Amino acid sequence: MSEKIFDAHVHIYPDAIAERARVALGNFYQFDVPGKGTYAGYLEECRQNETTGFLVFSVATTAHQVKSINDYVASRMTAARQEGFEAVGFAAMHQDFEDVEAELERAISLGLSGIKIHPDIQRFDLLDERMFRIASAAEGRLIINFHMGDDRAEYRYSEPKKLAKLLEHFPKLTVIASHLGGYRAWDEAAEYLYGNPMVWYDNSSALWAISPERAVEITRACGVNRVMFGTDFPVMRIREYLDLFDQEGWGQAEREAILYHNAKRLFGL
Repeated sequence: MSEKIFDAHVHIYPDAIAERARVALGNFYQFDVPGKGTYAGYLEECRQNETTGFLVFSVATTAHQVKSINDYVASRMTAARQEGFEAVGFAAMHQDFEDVEAELERAISLGLSGIKIHPDIQRFDLLDERMFRIASAAEGRLIINFHMGDDRAEYRYSEPKKLAKLLEHFPKLTVIASHLGGYRAWDEAAEYLYGNPMVWYDNSSALWAISPERAVEITRACGVNRVMFGTDFPVMRIREYLDLFDQEGWGQAEREAILYHNAKRLFGL
């Protein structure tokens, strides 16, 4: 029997804008983005790599995108479930969206179970009062997935210490600190986040930037039972990221936890 794989970090875009979004993402981070970024393209990869399920979302770069993104993500989540995948969808939210509470209620009615925030691309700080408004509406009801970390001076919106401070104000808020707690900011994540019982992690956009030995060290510091496998599609394709993960040499129980069972517990699969 093949192992179960849940991809806990997937961006998808409508076909009409997928290529532009893929190129813009690559330009922002100054690296090549090999995946297509489309729903059909991602499902093709899932089938090729026996991926059981996935968490799907998209980032709102303007307030007027929020509702259409949420409708799209919910529709793709529903379609994937009908095809037999264990699909989870998170809502988009933007700091300038007027009625956060009403839209999150609508997102819940659509079957979405969390929120995706990318402070650096959205250009607002984790300690901005607008983030407090979103966190207040989500606390105890919705998980927030945060892009975390950057080593460029102009992108300090998502520093791990800021997430730690946010969680002091909202102690019942469950979050996923993506990229093992901080893209290229793992030492800071270790200082401020690791050990917080409300914080989960995915290993997306990390394994290609550090050695397998360092990845194991960081994952153990996060807590093996709180780290989920994530490709950051379309940044990485599933097979390529599984190959990187395989280099870490986990034992079977730990491997299964990261690839599937941690996501099963968090999302109630």
